[in-house]
Amino acid sequence: MFCVRELELKAERPKLFAFRFQLSAFFSYFQIMDKGRLEAFSDGVIAIIITIMVLELKIPHGVHASDIRSLLPLCPVFISYILSFIYIGIYWNNHHHTMQAVESVNGTILWANMHLLFWLSLVPFVTGWMGENNFARWPVTCYGIVLIMNAIAYGLLILALIRHHGKDSLIAKAVGRDWKGNISIAIYAIAIGLSWLNSTISFGLYILVACIWFIPDKRIERKLVGEEPPCGK
Repeated sequence: MFCVRELELKAERPKLFAFRFQLSAFFSYFQIMDKGRLEAFSDGVIAIIITIMVLELKIPHGVHASDIRSLLPLCPVFISYILSFIYIGIYWNNHHHTMQAVESVNGTILWANMHLLFWLSLVPFVTGWMGENNFARWPVTCYGIVLIMNAIAYGLLILALIRHHGKDSLIAKAVGRDWKGNISIAIYAIAIGLSWLNSTISFGLYILVACIWFIPDKRIERKLVGEEPPCGK
């Protein structure tokens, strides 16, 4: 009887080891990881997003394609492209500065970053839809929804980073109350509501938020410089 029990225990050991390995892998996923792969992956996705947007600018064809006036129908698409390009550039710039203020990431941060990239990947679609339909109501509304979800996703990423590094960390001190982010979300919400009354005003509000963020945000840079030890120490 004892021998049979011992054989059963030996048979169960590989399963037990496998379970322990999986459990260890699960918990280690939410522990400290290097941030390099997250930055590289994000940079690649953002580069692809910009490429997709520029491919939406179609070359004129036909008898009068060589005439400068053949570009006039493309003006709404080009204007939409410019605004979205600025937005993508702003997110890339802020993402780069944010990653400079952190030392490591975990599984929660990776998923928060993927959530942000998901909404950024929808920017080319709503950009082309809005431009090709001359800033009609629904395209402008959906453009605003994508923008506000991007802002929320970026805020969730910041919260995940602060939770991982602590309230006294460099990233927490640099972000502070994040008044620019909160104001942006409020303006997006107003613009989405106004799009049912006047889509032009809504588009103007989207431009306003881009202008707010286009001015370089020095919060993280100032904290990074302040944390650097003086020369010779």
